[in-house]
Amino acid sequence: MIIRTGTAHDMPSILKLIKELATFEREPDAVVVTVDDLIRDGFGENALFHTFVAETDSGIIGMALYYYRYSTWKGKTIHLEDLIVTESARGTGAGSALYKAVINQGKRDKVCRIEWNVLDWNTPAIDFYEKSGAKIIADWRVVHMDEKVILEFTA
Repeated sequence: MIIRTGTAHDMPSILKLIKELATFEREPDAVVVTVDDLIRDGFGENALFHTFVAETDSGIIGMALYYYRYSTWKGKTIHLEDLIVTESARGTGAGSALYKAVINQGKRDKVCRIEWNVLDWNTPAIDFYEKSGAKIIADWRVVHMDEKVILEFTA
């Protein structure tokens, strides 16, 4: 297995993993992003995200997708949007290797924080993150507006 930076050519495999994650997170019909969207938004001069992929002889088995944010208190941060290893490859160390790749990227970039969300029922992930030294912040809530609400709000 190798961990490497994702390329535009990898986006069909990345989308497949995103859909697998959506199913795991009990939202199988929520993914609307396309391969073309991923290529447009992840590559070029103003890339909105970056990826690492875990690859074996049989193909891509996992990925981590992250992007940069800015904390008004701390400065440059990384947001880890998704980390997924295909079900058949779980337990191979691919998830840990992808996680380390993102953390090492943060170290190289001298970010002050790496942050992500985890579902409260995903206890294996929570346990993994806590064992790594990450802190679960229970008193903050994730807030978002979907496209429909954005359009209604701005109408």
